Amino acid sequence: MTNHKPAREPIWLPIAISVAIVLGLLIGNRIAPDKYITDNDRKINAILTLINRDYVDSTNLNDLVEMSIPKILNYLDPHTVYMSPEEFKASTENKNGLTSDVGIQCEVINDSTTIIEVMPGGPGAKMGVLAGDRIVTIDDSTAVGETITKASVMKRLRGPKGSKVKLGVKRPGNGKMLTFIITRGTIPMNAVDAHYMLDKNTGYLKVNQFSRNTYKEFMSAMTSLQDEGAKRFVIDLRGNGGGFMEIAVRMVNEFLPANKLIVRTHGRYKRDDSEAWSDGTGKFQNVEVAVLIDEFSASASEIFAGALQDNDRGLIIGRRSYGKALVQKEFVLPDSSAIRLTVARYYTPSGRCIQKDYKRGYIEEYANELADRYRHGEMDYSDSIKIDKNQKFTTANGRTVYGGGGIVPDIFVPRDTSGVTGYYNEVYNAGLLQQFALDYSSNNQESLSKMSDYKQFLRMTPSDEELIDMFVDYAADNGVTPRWYYINLSRDLILTNIKAMIARDIFGGEAYYPILNRNDQTVQQALKALNKHKAVFPITENLKLSSVIHHEQGLLAEIKRRWLI
Repeated sequence: MTNHKPAREPIWLPIAISVAIVLGLLIGNRIAPDKYITDNDRKINAILTLINRDYVDSTNLNDLVEMSIPKILNYLDPHTVYMSPEEFKASTENKNGLTSDVGIQCEVINDSTTIIEVMPGGPGAKMGVLAGDRIVTIDDSTAVGETITKASVMKRLRGPKGSKVKLGVKRPGNGKMLTFIITRGTIPMNAVDAHYMLDKNTGYLKVNQFSRNTYKEFMSAMTSLQDEGAKRFVIDLRGNGGGFMEIAVRMVNEFLPANKLIVRTHGRYKRDDSEAWSDGTGKFQNVEVAVLIDEFSASASEIFAGALQDNDRGLIIGRRSYGKALVQKEFVLPDSSAIRLTVARYYTPSGRCIQKDYKRGYIEEYANELADRYRHGEMDYSDSIKIDKNQKFTTANGRTVYGGGGIVPDIFVPRDTSGVTGYYNEVYNAGLLQQFALDYSSNNQESLSKMSDYKQFLRMTPSDEELIDMFVDYAADNGVTPRWYYINLSRDLILTNIKAMIARDIFGGEAYYPILNRNDQTVQQALKALNKHKAVFPITENLKLSSVIHHEQGLLAEIKRRWLI
């Protein structure tokens, strides 16, 4: 067994924890007055009074609290988080669909700033920044160390629209420091990145988050595809980290007949228990559906996938999902900061809790769990998928599913490594594919702006030979030596990415995914499965007594809007 050695804490941390606890209790009483005052509270207040009155040095309690609260919450679970007033404001803007910065979200883990999300189509994404990158410097000043906080990092990343910020980044698997100069901009946060017809019968939707606007955008896209002739659908939730539970419930309801359980939550107190059942009003109860997931599909994405899987209503394709089944409630504090506190766990219709293991206080282990999957070969071989066989459940029609550690897909699709060579990794890790596409779009803006859509762009783009030569010369100018044996092996992969990125710069996500998905193995597997009608499951008519009783009480339970997952 590995011996875990906790990270060394600053000497003032016990003081700060005491301060945070007392302020938290006072704030808690303002939020929801209860009889929480105990002898221990009075003792802590007495100690703080002594420190404030007699301690040898003056102490800025506000700074201590801001630096200490995240450390305290880390000892609860990995998803209970504190947001400073600045962070909470930015988060609210993001959920409302518009924000202005470089388009990345990060967390400070063990004194290191790690990017956890890159907004599709945002300035950071266009320059090649990736989730998992570690920010080492911002404008040549350090972004690591004991004094670094998420609030201070995000403040340095934000700035006036059109201004630039220079990031020094370390990328896993790459020993060199990468430099990105990003122009800050306004980021429209569309929830549905793209929707289009894969073939004459199949509609495709890429959903990137479960925000306030997702249900409305989703229904609009689904209806539009039906009008184009779609009789079946591929819903792509890969990379979707979640959002509001209520939105996921409403979307699932569109696919289920009446009296089907969608999700159940259970907390410490009865007030946090809930159930959501389908009400039979869904518009898409009779269509075939395949849902694409991967290791970055989390929380609300897992509720959506798990509800369809457990009700035998859809086919889940891809790789094992993230494994987040903790439900947060958002508490806004008097100074406009906020805490997202875990108040419940959710369970899929079969009774599964798909939360992956975590140890209190070891957030770094939890953060590295995905990297462990790669090391253990899970991304390449289905027999390497971690399954807890002690958590065995059955779907509505008797299929076996497992709890713990995410949603295991019905059809496993390994990561596609065809065309991935040392040369490709070097240009990809350096962000040169994205930068070349951005430069090409900028240099050819006049001619490209006259094109009506991405199909015309593909017809009028330079030949593949010319485009690959242009890129290789560009990469060489940026320090990557041409190695033609490997370039030829990676040729199709490089060209597909470049064309998709250029099209995205011109036409947006609606042009990016149709090009990228032509060679996407998970999308192709979904089409094959749908062609063989593998996504058709008989829905049992033998309703449980509890379902009937619940029907009389109202089917679609209200999930509080402040719940985040």
